[in-house]
Amino acid sequence: MSTALLTHSDCLAHVTPPDHPEQVGRLLAVLAALEGEEFAYLVRVDAPLAEDAQILRAHPAEHLAALVAQSPTQGLSSIDGDTFIGPWTLTAARRGAGALCAAVDMVMAGEVRNAFCAIRPPGHHAETRTAMGFCFFGNVVIGARHALEAHGLERVGIVDFDVHHGNGTQDLVWNDPRIFFASTQQMPLYPGTGAADETGAFGQIVNVPLPAGASGQVFRAGMLSRVLPALEAFKPQMIFISAGFDAHAHDPLANLNLTEADFAWATNRLCDVADRVCQGRVVSTLEGGYDLGSLASSAATHVRALMERGYG
Repeated sequence: MSTALLTHSDCLAHVTPPDHPEQVGRLLAVLAALEGEEFAYLVRVDAPLAEDAQILRAHPAEHLAALVAQSPTQGLSSIDGDTFIGPWTLTAARRGAGALCAAVDMVMAGEVRNAFCAIRPPGHHAETRTAMGFCFFGNVVIGARHALEAHGLERVGIVDFDVHHGNGTQDLVWNDPRIFFASTQQMPLYPGTGAADETGAFGQIVNVPLPAGASGQVFRAGMLSRVLPALEAFKPQMIFISAGFDAHAHDPLANLNLTEADFAWATNRLCDVADRVCQGRVVSTLEGGYDLGSLASSAATHVRALMERGYG
């Protein structure tokens, strides 16, 4: 068994205004960090374009049509103050959603034990009918629904440790009892959702808000006391990770104090649950992270932990 890395050069073609935090350099930094000798055994795969039918498992046709209509032939159009769409944005976003579906296929086929999707734009803020927060499609939910619908799984779990709450993921899965969602996030902070009493229509959502300045110890305590027990009790047949690295102490957009060691710890604990309940099946995808140095080192740490499990 092994670990897959799914990405595509089209994800670099989505451009944003100068000094925008969700920049091309983010993915370049992650990919450069994964070029070292220790990553030579990654199974590297070009992410396919997601088909309309795959996207429509998460979003209505009107959402896709609206994004197509807003796509300029040149320059940039603004969806909101943070979210910009250019000529290649939807191609990049389709690669991201396609990466999740292809990763699921590889893991389910036994070709790899787990996978990391190094993609942009991210996805966890994209709500059912609304692109926002740098995000256009709910990539991780598209992957989760692909596992359910194309592979016949009955239950899957999503865990999001991005510093910002995955409001889009929560919106997309709120009424779906087949999908468990847990999120740790700084509060108060954009987008303002993620209170502990937001539990989903079937009690299948767990939110662990963390105060500004919280340390890795506080983060780990929340994972141990609430996220991991609830995830294991749900008995998912595949675990998805929304791997945002903006909870790092060096990130400019938030105020948590996690380090690379905390991301390695979280990855290993989630893989422990996967080993116990779903044959180690884990698919992870890149979300946030805006300090290029800590993003690169944290992503490398995350993938290193996945590889250790993939070859273990």
